[in-house]
Amino acid sequence: MTRDLLTVTPAERVERLKTLYDAPACSVAALLCDGHDPASVAYKIVHADLSVDTMTYDQLRIDSERFASALSSLGIGPGDRVATLMGKSRSYLIALMGIWRLGAVHVPLFTAFAPAAIAFRLNGSNAKIIICDAAQEAKLAAGDDIPHDAPWRVIRTGASGAGLTFDTLLEAASPGFPAAAMGGDAPLIHIYTSGTTGKPKGVVVPVRALAAFRAYAEFGLDLQSDDLYWCAADPGWAYGLYFGILASFATGVPSLLLEGGFSPETTLSVMAKHGVTNFAAAPTVYRALRSAGVDVPPGIALRRASSAGEPLTPDVNNWAGETLGVLVHDHYGQTEAGMLINNHHHPLLQRPIKPGSMGHAMPGWRAVILSENSDEPIGANQIGRVAIDVEDSPLAWFGGYAGDTANSDAKFGGDGRWYLTGDTGWTDDEGYFHFSSRDDDVIIMAGYRIGPFEVESVIATHAAVAECAVIAVPDAVRGEVMEAYIVLRSGETATQALRRDIQTWVKTRYAAHAYPREVHVVDALPKTPSGKVQRFVLKQQRIAEIASKR
Repeated sequence: MTRDLLTVTPAERVERLKTLYDAPACSVAALLCDGHDPASVAYKIVHADLSVDTMTYDQLRIDSERFASALSSLGIGPGDRVATLMGKSRSYLIALMGIWRLGAVHVPLFTAFAPAAIAFRLNGSNAKIIICDAAQEAKLAAGDDIPHDAPWRVIRTGASGAGLTFDTLLEAASPGFPAAAMGGDAPLIHIYTSGTTGKPKGVVVPVRALAAFRAYAEFGLDLQSDDLYWCAADPGWAYGLYFGILASFATGVPSLLLEGGFSPETTLSVMAKHGVTNFAAAPTVYRALRSAGVDVPPGIALRRASSAGEPLTPDVNNWAGETLGVLVHDHYGQTEAGMLINNHHHPLLQRPIKPGSMGHAMPGWRAVILSENSDEPIGANQIGRVAIDVEDSPLAWFGGYAGDTANSDAKFGGDGRWYLTGDTGWTDDEGYFHFSSRDDDVIIMAGYRIGPFEVESVIATHAAVAECAVIAVPDAVRGEVMEAYIVLRSGETATQALRRDIQTWVKTRYAAHAYPREVHVVDALPKTPSGKVQRFVLKQQRIAEIASKR
């Protein structure tokens, strides 16, 4: 990829990518699968026991043709929403390519979600099918959140039995299903934000957004045809899906998919054994590797290392340079856009790393800092709102949230010229962007963006809780951890058993990863005169309390 880019300017490359992915008759399956060398490796799939299964593009084409045919036989057609509640696996890759081959739209669901979060996304997207692993199927049982007459059908993977099963459908179908040619404006993904200042919002990603995703793969990650690329982010969220799965398929670079959970020992072992050369993960992964005290095995051959999802603290590179042999490049983006500002790996764009800096805007985007009080750009060394100049950003694709005019309008300023990220920051005299804070109260824990509103909504349904608020507290490994403040109902008593019960309540009714690590019982929550809870006051108090104990 870089070798090709050295013959054209970045601006020329952006225009070529736009032309490729915005063509009226472009086909996702043809671009992401069928156009690659059939014998080349698409993925090395490393199982929980560390055995390896290799998938070529020819195998992916044949199996995805079968699965597209199976979906079609179930009445699914172009534009229909098909959700996945699946871990990383060969079946997951086949399912995605089958969905896109049919011209249907993928709805990603994070496997740690509880039934309420799943139902919200299935209902909001009008999903007709959900493909789930056998271990996840219990979450789809009829109950308080899942209706008895659910409008979606379930395809189960990994187990036989009654109902629709993935393997049975695949075996019964024939290959040869043609790749739908839907064009650049057709929907590709229907994903939900983390619900920072309200309920999660639906983002419909068009096919032409692939131009932006591939540009990041080339400029930001510097993916090369002889790399073995490993994106450790979960594809249930935007970064893992956009830049793990789609970046791999768009470039055709051989990639690695690790089934099972994270551990520092396994990560380093897999990296060394398989010769991973290009690695991307949340900063919390690098911090966990650093903190584990595990000996780095011989054979680490990293050429590039990248991070995204939360600000990269300088201590990571103090360790990475010596231990991994490369510096980690911090990158910044959002579900609604992809990656926007990067410490680019591409040789034409690579600049010295400044600790704490996000880098520079990627080709195809123009980032600015707007005044806090007006939609006007401000100069260097002044804190303001991080925004994107839509008029001068040919890779921009987000037009608003699905069925949500009010929140869509709030994301744009200056009569639509500025896309407002919701973050604040500043630029230095050399044009480097620096992150300052988030305008909203989103919590970024271990790389996952968690909206306080959803968690608070779940805690509020607990019988003992009258009011609640959740905040983020700095953590050395996870970046941030969530803590909850609750006001009890009359007659309730604050006990450790109650605190543990509230934690379990969130785990089972929202998501296993998003429970509060501490539950504080208070008499009242700080509020504005209009009654809005002031989470920032709780956060300031908690940080001061932690500092005083140290």
